[in-house]
Amino acid sequence: MSAPRLANLGEYDYCVVGGGIVGLATATALAQREPSARIVLLEKEKELAAHQTGHNSGVIHAGVYYQPGSLKAKLCREGAEATKAFCKVKGIAFETCGKLLVATNNRELQRMEALEERARLNDIAFERLGGHALKAAEPNIVGLEALRVPATGIVDYRLICAAMAADLQERGIEIRLNKAVTLVKEENRHVTVLAGRDKLRARRLVACAGLQSDRIARVAGLDIQHRIVPFRGEYFVLPESRSAIVKHLIYPIPDPDLPFLGIHLTRMIDGRVTVGPNAVLGFAREGYEKASFSLGDLTSMAAFPGFWRVIGRNWRSGLREFSNSFSRAKYLEECRKYCPELTVADLRTPAAGIRAQAVLRDGTLVHDFLFVESERMLHVCNAPSPAATSAIPIGAMIVDRLLEGGSPSHSILSRGDDRDQP
Repeated sequence: MSAPRLANLGEYDYCVVGGGIVGLATATALAQREPSARIVLLEKEKELAAHQTGHNSGVIHAGVYYQPGSLKAKLCREGAEATKAFCKVKGIAFETCGKLLVATNNRELQRMEALEERARLNDIAFERLGGHALKAAEPNIVGLEALRVPATGIVDYRLICAAMAADLQERGIEIRLNKAVTLVKEENRHVTVLAGRDKLRARRLVACAGLQSDRIARVAGLDIQHRIVPFRGEYFVLPESRSAIVKHLIYPIPDPDLPFLGIHLTRMIDGRVTVGPNAVLGFAREGYEKASFSLGDLTSMAAFPGFWRVIGRNWRSGLREFSNSFSRAKYLEECRKYCPELTVADLRTPAAGIRAQAVLRDGTLVHDFLFVESERMLHVCNAPSPAATSAIPIGAMIVDRLLEGGSPSHSILSRGDDRDQP
């Protein structure tokens, strides 16, 4: 059988790999910075926003969790404002419904005080609600006190991506779907890319490949010191009869020793309410069904020493998460401490998203931006939560870094403690 005939479809100034919201925002920032540039965006799926962007909770975060003065705090504030402004211009529905962080015991009250101080230092408007005020605001929620953050909102990020893509195409920028990148070769004056049957060349390449970011970096011949480990965030959609159970987004006070926020109640822009997500180790990077399994993904994780170090340090919480994953009653316990009205029968329509967690060889979970760079390439190997909220300023930051150029390097970009939790 003869090899498939390649279509050499010209040369470009920039090639962007990845059609999630960060890739689209990066392409947008490039087009704004250099209006006459020839730009192509490659996405391996048949549609944009197919993975992390299209499976997230749809929250426009205010940034209350992040270390004051940190890059995350700055980008989140800027991103929330930019996202809402973009939606207004494009006529995309969003709602600023606010968030309640509910303390149900004295230990959580102490943690809430730390969050209150962070909100103050980050210049985020908030209101502390006592027990009676909490009950008045949310009759179905119980707790000692709560922190209300009114700026938090909800939106469908897939619609934002569609609007970004339409703008890019109006500018003459090519978006090619079903184009999985299988070869990246950096040469003196350009980068050659093979994607499906398309072969193209670009002066510079920027990869925003999310769940496949480490693999694209390795395809490009870069010596990376990390791997992506997938974590499934499993959640349930409540029945329509429960769609008015809350008016705000309801979050627990997070445990600073855990890397995720805990099970919460999220109002969606389409009127649904979800419970979740948890955080369990995924056995497939892009497997959204409960029993999803990829031998290749598992083999890749098992061969990486950092994976076993993560397991060794977090096996207790991991077992608890797996136990909750297989028992709806145990899963619900995490939510019933602040919403006792819910029953197991309310946990309808299970679904999941998958988070791309970058892990270093020593088992460190990367909570900051991780870039791997060469003379003509920039690989975004970790864009931490809340990447969807912050996508517009993240895209501008990536372009700044790309246009600076430089010698081959690996860098974790951080200012202060940029963990997801306080």
